[in-house]
Amino acid sequence: MQPLRSENGKLSAEEKLNLLVEFGARISCELRLDKLLDIIAQQITKMLDVGRCTIYLKDVEKNELWSKIAQGRGLEHTEIRVPLNGNGVISLVARTGETINLPNAYEDPRFSMDVDMVTDFRTRSMLAIPLKNNSGKVLGVFQVANKSDGTAFDKKDEGILLLLATLAGSAIEIARLYQDVHVAQLETIYRLAVTAEYRDQQDTRAHLKNISIISYLLALALGMNKKDAELIKNSSPLHDIGKVALADNILLKPGKLTPEEFEIMKSHTVYGGRILEGAHSKVLKVAHKMACYHHEKWNGSGYPKGLKGEEIPIEARIITVADVFDALCVFRVYKKAWPTDEAYAYILGESGKSFDPHVVAAFKKIYPSVRKLYAHIPVNQPATQNSNVTAEQKKQL
Repeated sequence: MQPLRSENGKLSAEEKLNLLVEFGARISCELRLDKLLDIIAQQITKMLDVGRCTIYLKDVEKNELWSKIAQGRGLEHTEIRVPLNGNGVISLVARTGETINLPNAYEDPRFSMDVDMVTDFRTRSMLAIPLKNNSGKVLGVFQVANKSDGTAFDKKDEGILLLLATLAGSAIEIARLYQDVHVAQLETIYRLAVTAEYRDQQDTRAHLKNISIISYLLALALGMNKKDAELIKNSSPLHDIGKVALADNILLKPGKLTPEEFEIMKSHTVYGGRILEGAHSKVLKVAHKMACYHHEKWNGSGYPKGLKGEEIPIEARIITVADVFDALCVFRVYKKAWPTDEAYAYILGESGKSFDPHVVAAFKKIYPSVRKLYAHIPVNQPATQNSNVTAEQKKQL
C-alpha cells in the first residue's frame, strides 16, 4: 500500500523514504539493462513528480550518449542519441561530471530544442546530473524535466536525484557487464552454429535466422512466456552442431545416400549430444536437447532413440518443425527448393506422424508471418520432381 501524499499534493518524507527503499530493492535484483533503466526512470518520475525522465548512457565506441528509456509523452521506448563532444546539456554533464540545473531551459544557450521539436514536448525546466560508478567514472546522465507544480528544480531535488544516481550506478554497470557477457555468449553460439551449417548451406545466415524466428514464434504460439521463447530462439542455431563430425563425402554428396551412408548421416545427432553434454548454461542445456532429439518423430519412427510423443522434449519438437520447413524451402546440394505453400502442406500432412500435433497447430497460427520470411527466395521446380534423395531420406534430412 502506497503512503498518502501530504495536503499540498507533494510526496511526504515517509513516502519518499518508502520509494527509496522500493527503488533499492527493485534495482538490486534486475540484470536486464532495458528493464532496469525502465524501473529507474519510473521511480525517478514518481519521486520527483516530473513530466519527463530520460537516462542516457555512454557509447564509447561511437562517442555518443544514447537513451532507449524516456518517461513522458511522445518518448516511450524511443532511442535518442547525442554526440559526446557536443555543446548541449547532456554532453556537458557527461564530459565534466557536473550537475546542470536550468530554471528556464529555452533561455539557456546550452539547451537544445531538437528533442522537443520531434516529440511535441516543451521543456520548461531541466535538471541533469552525472551517473557515476563506484570509482567515480561517468557512465551516463540522468535528466528530468518539468516539475508538475511548475516550479524550478531546487537543491532538494538535486540531492534526491544524486542519491538515486548513486544507488543506480552500480546496478547499471553490473547490468551492462551482464549484457556484454550475454551478447558474447550468443555470438559464440552463433559462430559455432555457422561452423556446422556452413558445410552444407549456401546461405547459412539466412537458415539460422529463419529457424530462430520460426522457433521463437512457435514457442509463443504454444503459450510459452517471452523469456522461455527467447531461450529457444537463442538455442536453436546449435541443433545441427554434430555435423562438424561428418565427412564431406557424405554431408555434401549430391546423389542419394546408400543405407550405410545414411546411418552415418544420422549420427550427427549423437555427435551433437556429445559436444553439448554437461553444459551448465541454460542456452546450451536447451541446445543439447535440440541437438540430440530434433530428428525424433511423434510416432516413434525417428532417431537416434526412437522416442515417441511427449517423450521427446518440447524444445526438440519445436525445432523439428522449424528446421524441416526451412530445409524444404531452400536449396541444398541434395535437393531443390520447395514452394513455400507446398512445404507448409507437408508440415500439416505430417501432424501426428513426424510432428507434434500441438506444434503443427501453432505453426498454422504463425504461418502468415512465416510465409513473409521466404517471399524473396526464388522458387525452383518442386523437390518432389528433382530431388536426388529417396522419399524416405527426404523425410529424415
